[in-house]
Amino acid sequence: MELTHTAPSVSSDEFKHTKIVATVGPATNSYELILELIKAGANAIRLNFSHGTYEERDQQIAWVRQVSHELAKPIALIQDLQGPKIRLGDFDGVIPVQKGQSLRFRKNADYVREGVIPTQYDLSKKVKRGERVYLYDGKVRTTVSSVSDGVVHVRVENDGILIARKGINLPDTDFEGDILTVRDRKDIAYGVEHDFDYVALSFVQTAKDIKTLKNMLVTMGSDAKVIAKIETKAATENLEEIIEEADATMVARGDLAIETEPESVPILQRKIINLGLEYGRPSIVATQMLASMAESPEPTRAEVSDIATAVLIGTDAVMLSDETAAGKYPIKAVEIMKRVIHYTQDNAPLDSVYAKRDRQMSCQGAISKAIVSLADTINAAAIVAETKSGATALKVAAERPKQPLIVVTSSQRVAQQLTILYGSVTFIRHDEHYQAAKLTDWLKLHKVLKKGDVVVTASGQRPGVVGTTDTIKVRALD
Repeated sequence: MELTHTAPSVSSDEFKHTKIVATVGPATNSYELILELIKAGANAIRLNFSHGTYEERDQQIAWVRQVSHELAKPIALIQDLQGPKIRLGDFDGVIPVQKGQSLRFRKNADYVREGVIPTQYDLSKKVKRGERVYLYDGKVRTTVSSVSDGVVHVRVENDGILIARKGINLPDTDFEGDILTVRDRKDIAYGVEHDFDYVALSFVQTAKDIKTLKNMLVTMGSDAKVIAKIETKAATENLEEIIEEADATMVARGDLAIETEPESVPILQRKIINLGLEYGRPSIVATQMLASMAESPEPTRAEVSDIATAVLIGTDAVMLSDETAAGKYPIKAVEIMKRVIHYTQDNAPLDSVYAKRDRQMSCQGAISKAIVSLADTINAAAIVAETKSGATALKVAAERPKQPLIVVTSSQRVAQQLTILYGSVTFIRHDEHYQAAKLTDWLKLHKVLKKGDVVVTASGQRPGVVGTTDTIKVRALD
């Protein structure tokens, strides 16, 4: 087991509460650039399995783990599954289409010979008459008029063009639990072998999709957590059951805006974060947060406002995709995101005011609420919590304490998984009595905490045993 002994370089009141997920791709495909991403403020690294080879992944995983070891800083590795590849197939040039026109689609069709537009996915097995089919990432809207012999017939609702390999969205289509492709299953096996901390599931529709993936992971001997990507209309209709079943959620705003309506996304984003707080599930806000920085060294004002809004409404993490995977300014994008997070939390501290429903609170939930209430009442400098499984940290963070949450665990895996958790910094120590107190002394020695600080500690009588947090103490550092 690797132990984290390096102290943070800043005092506890300078910790950033909202975490940053950065995607590695061609623009950051080296040890040096991954090191710079993490030094700039990235807490988790996402690998997008829609692109790249296993050989490239082998190297990227090794680099991330090497950086984590050398910086003595836990870093979460997120495997983002491709899901059903619902895209147009290959054809030359562009295909102009007009309102009222009829089009035909079939998997792997030859457009030149048949006049049938190719797709990479067999739509005929899923879509039904009257359902909407959005082409070219929503730019061309159509409705299914009939399905026969593997061919889908649609009527076009607006003028536009079609370009090869562009995305197709099916907001009305029920995939009936069939969202894990043969490719995904192969990727999951690879991910288990390479010890990812999270697996992000694309095109989730119901809680059953999450359960299926969880069962696969358990069967393969993995303790990776599952992130539910909320990007389909069906998912928005089953939000609560999905968030309750998942370990974390991602607001995948690109496809979500097409599947629903763009104006619904800010409201759904708030609802997802709210439910995450209620169930103690971390939330990640993703897609186009700094999209202009793929080409420009400076963000737009709207992008800065977007990040600040996500921080203000209480998300655990914000994510960069193309900005760090393929953009021209990947490191600067992380630096700017970190600056916006810090400025926002320093000048408009989060005060979570989501209405919570009356429901039976667990013992662990009640203890976590008491910890945060006590810390607020005595104006504590920090909360220090022992945890074996991470559950105590998740429950305390869900109360969105104003104080930094300093977590101590004996599990390298748990430490890595907690890197996306709001307001937390995690240290790895052997299971022993007085873990929290000993860590507090060590942090004071390294000037992360200082003489006179008051801290609230949460611990259990049986170190290393899951679910035994039962003791709250107040300690003044002298």
